[in-house]
Amino acid sequence: MNSPRGSGSGLVSDSTNPAADRQAMRQSDRSIFWTMSRRRRAAALVRTAFLVAMALLLFGPIIVLAVFSFNDSIVIGFPFGQPTLEWYRQAMAETPAWDSLRASLQVAVIVTPVCLLLGLLSAFALSRFRFRFRGTASGFILLPLVIPWLLIGVSGLIFFSLLNVRLSLWTVGVMHVVIAFPLVTALLSAQLVRLDPHIHEASLDLGATETETLRHVIVPLLLPTIGASAVFVFSWSFNNFIVSFFTAGFDNTFPIWVFSSLRRARDLPVVNALATLVSVIQILLIVGVWQLLKIRMDRRGQDIRDVVAGA
Repeated sequence: MNSPRGSGSGLVSDSTNPAADRQAMRQSDRSIFWTMSRRRRAAALVRTAFLVAMALLLFGPIIVLAVFSFNDSIVIGFPFGQPTLEWYRQAMAETPAWDSLRASLQVAVIVTPVCLLLGLLSAFALSRFRFRFRGTASGFILLPLVIPWLLIGVSGLIFFSLLNVRLSLWTVGVMHVVIAFPLVTALLSAQLVRLDPHIHEASLDLGATETETLRHVIVPLLLPTIGASAVFVFSWSFNNFIVSFFTAGFDNTFPIWVFSSLRRARDLPVVNALATLVSVIQILLIVGVWQLLKIRMDRRGQDIRDVVAGA
């Protein structure tokens, strides 16, 4: 009667063997580990490939532009000719190009603080006050973010023509404000929503006016976001071509000069050289400002990505 217990099948015997159980568990753990390891390696490979593809799409044209700016041929193509700095010397002597650069800088320097002021005031009003048609006003302010710039440029041209306003850098600046300050409003509104509303109420309870609260309490808390917004607005204004093309009249900004020069093949290397210099300077400035903002936000225990994501 006891024989089935002592002389059972190997399966029954193994299930009562602790050493065999431990060996099976170790084999199972190793199998799970290698499976997860392969999945992690596959995921890392996909992420790396995606980042490389995005880097090529974003920076590939700039790299090609920079490489061929040192080519002694006016043709952008292989085989590569002799290295030269001749195009950079000609770029330095290109007076119309530097005049257009100066014009773009003037417009961007004026547009940036105007957009920051309008964006701050509109964001503060939309996020801190409740009034009739608040949703309508918010949609109206943010509408330029979803309208194609081509339509905005043509609309600006028609608008100024109806008013008999001469097209110039001033009309360019007005239209740049129209397309840029809604972005500032969106970024600052996202940050204001995250702020504790009791800070605003406490300031008012202590006797401060709305203006004093905005200046001495709200603005210091928003400085990193304001700095990031300034970078975006300056870049948008300086590099804008579509809206500027329709509203500049006989004045030239740098993107318009580049477009007009590209129609002449002999000027292409000079455009490459000057565009490379401008791109490098812009990248260095943006990276520098971004790092300063990151350092400031790290000291406050915040993440710089929250400035853009509004999380």
